[in-house]
Amino acid sequence: MSGNDVAGGAVAEVKTYEVRTYGCQMNVHDSERLSGLLEDAGYVRAPEGTGEGEADVVVFNTCAVRENADNRLYGNLGRLAPMKARRPGMQIAVGGCLAQKDRDTIVKKAPWVDVVFGTHNIGKLPVLLERARVQEEAQVEIAESLEAFPSTLPTRRESAYAAWVSISVGCNNTCTFCIVPALRGKEKDRRPGEILAEVEALVAEGVSEITLLGQNVNAYGSDMGDREAFSKLLRACGAIEGLERVRFTSPHPRDFTDDVIAAMAETPNVMPQLHMPLQSGSDTVLKAMRRSYRQERYLGIIEKVRAAIPHAAITTDIIVGFPGETEEDFEQTLHVVREARFAQAFTFQYSKRPGTPAAEMADQIPKEVVQARYERLVALQEEISWEENKKQVGRTLELMVAEGEGRKDDATHRLSGRGADNRLVHFTKPDEPVRPGDVVTVEVTYAAPHHLLAEGPVLGVRRTRAGDAWEKRTAAEAAKPAGVLLGLPKVGVPAPLPAATTGCGSD
Repeated sequence: MSGNDVAGGAVAEVKTYEVRTYGCQMNVHDSERLSGLLEDAGYVRAPEGTGEGEADVVVFNTCAVRENADNRLYGNLGRLAPMKARRPGMQIAVGGCLAQKDRDTIVKKAPWVDVVFGTHNIGKLPVLLERARVQEEAQVEIAESLEAFPSTLPTRRESAYAAWVSISVGCNNTCTFCIVPALRGKEKDRRPGEILAEVEALVAEGVSEITLLGQNVNAYGSDMGDREAFSKLLRACGAIEGLERVRFTSPHPRDFTDDVIAAMAETPNVMPQLHMPLQSGSDTVLKAMRRSYRQERYLGIIEKVRAAIPHAAITTDIIVGFPGETEEDFEQTLHVVREARFAQAFTFQYSKRPGTPAAEMADQIPKEVVQARYERLVALQEEISWEENKKQVGRTLELMVAEGEGRKDDATHRLSGRGADNRLVHFTKPDEPVRPGDVVTVEVTYAAPHHLLAEGPVLGVRRTRAGDAWEKRTAAEAAKPAGVLLGLPKVGVPAPLPAATTGCGSD
């Protein structure tokens, strides 16, 4: 994929890159930074359809949450080894949580890796790549604490109309199933002025939806001694002209206070959507997980949110088969699911996270028991999701048109968008042009467990600045030359915002 370009008589090599992302939204956002850093250094993203091993630089942004995370990484690295042997100039870098955890082990097991970097020093990637090339040996550099807040780094945002905005990094919780706080460190908050300045800059570029991001987003302010800092931040976002939608993920029930509920209800651009990780409905299991709330507290939060925001869609994370979980414990989880009536639940079978206290606990649950409970939970939640979605039939909704959300849109001649509550809606393509970021008004005609349909004609189309921004970037992509000289800045169009898994185990 590398080649030569000529400009002003100079010949320079064009180098391409690929970033592979695993894990939570924080990793997705970090990958935007890694892409921005590489493009700032003169690399260009490998075109869509580039074969495996054909990019000049391949970066793995890893996750350490799952038990088999290292097997997955080494399997991928193993497939690249012969390709790299055939292309001496190719480089491989490994970063993220697994790199922070395993450090020198990666180079020992995969000596063809050029760079290993951690969660705290992603800004060093271009320098480490160059150092590895010049010195012809692997560079392993892991910082023990944050060197620069990620939002100060260059960014290649993956969407023209929606953006992540990180408000904190790290986590002060000590959940026994989670290794992330050990890898990303204690919580460190950004100053409100810095966050709001970034949001305002994004809006000026055409972004109309932002998602505030943190390992424990509503603990924001603990670093500054202000327990109401998060609700104040939500209200401040409400005053930013042109910002149509504000979301946040993921909160922790322990820190979810009444002032946040009030800010959500009273700030028009804060969306009626809440992702509130449950993990278990059993007080006994919650205690073993070292989750600092109990079933009554959790259901009380749900009740307060529904009272203040009747149409709120509430989603959650649930772990099945935590060590020591009895049938009665599991029944308590099913009870909370029935009471809370989640719009969706992201359900996980417990798997050992190496380095976590839970991995060493007695009474690990047999796989067949975990599987059977998991299937019962999924069946119950599917039923509830479908019932809750059926309540949307007949409602008139405003959707922000999305890019890449409907896999069957071309075949069905539909487009897709997200409602205020973040439900996915597929709708009939209108006669007039509609762009990602524009807003359409539709009436819901059919409900499935995981999406809605609006099969009638679109009731209204509102062209937006976000749609203008998408159109401008698409035009820039079409007009840009095939190659860019190393060292020169590049303007390109981001791909659709990728879907990230909720919760990295720290919520």
